[in-house]
Amino acid sequence: MNIDTAVLTPIPETTLAPRRIVFRTGGRAHGGITRLASPSDLGDLLKPFVFLDHAVVVPTGKPMFGMHPHSGIATLTTVLNGAISYQDTTGKHGELHAGGLEWMKAGNGVWHDGDVLPGEAVRLFQLWVALPPAQENSPAESQYISPSQVQRDGPVRVILGRHGSATSDIRAPDDINYFHVQLSAGESWRYVPPAGHNVSWLAIDKGRLNASEPIEAGQLAVFEESDGAPIELQAEDATSFVIGSAIKHPYPLVLGHYSVHTNADALARGEAEIRRIGRDLAGAK
Repeated sequence: MNIDTAVLTPIPETTLAPRRIVFRTGGRAHGGITRLASPSDLGDLLKPFVFLDHAVVVPTGKPMFGMHPHSGIATLTTVLNGAISYQDTTGKHGELHAGGLEWMKAGNGVWHDGDVLPGEAVRLFQLWVALPPAQENSPAESQYISPSQVQRDGPVRVILGRHGSATSDIRAPDDINYFHVQLSAGESWRYVPPAGHNVSWLAIDKGRLNASEPIEAGQLAVFEESDGAPIELQAEDATSFVIGSAIKHPYPLVLGHYSVHTNADALARGEAEIRRIGRDLAGAK
């Protein structure tokens, strides 16, 4: 999309000043994976978004993550480049190519795995979303969304929620938006989060943005909490980034090794189910 087309896109009216950046980080890198946020550091600031990894991984024939468990959350993998294979204990397995999405609602417990397929390097974001009490111990559910299923509105690919005429097929909790946005050098984009979406942030895969101050490739920027204020961005280079907004998760984050729940009893149930599935996997080998 060019700049002229972007200018013609209807923009919701608001008289509020743009949201300011209140925190930025380049995260902690380990190999090709950079941890930008986790439940124990930025989780309370960003919840329901409680974890974000940015990965750039060259195929080596070795497992990318290895089979591992979760409960109480949903994980969402957005493949930007290359391809991965996947399998999970709901019984699904296959391949996910550039533009595809993996939504794994762990609920009461699930194990899953992903490997880099031969070919070009994989670039992806993996996000964790904290689930509300009604879903945190529900049966696990996975959805694998092909690139052609991801709806677009202008420069925005809608991963969760909706934007303009585009909506996501993922069965996520209400009041969460999460987009992949691509802007050309010099292009501006204005996002007005829906009413109540007081939490907002973005992370850049490639390029450089200005949102009253610069945000570099590989950085996560957190915006001030606000209801109704816009986010105004200008791309200084061709830029690919993800951006999320939501109504703040009102529950505490009770942490296990691979789990995030709203209370200790829910965590105990989830971790018991994880152990049960783990014993079944070990017995099947």
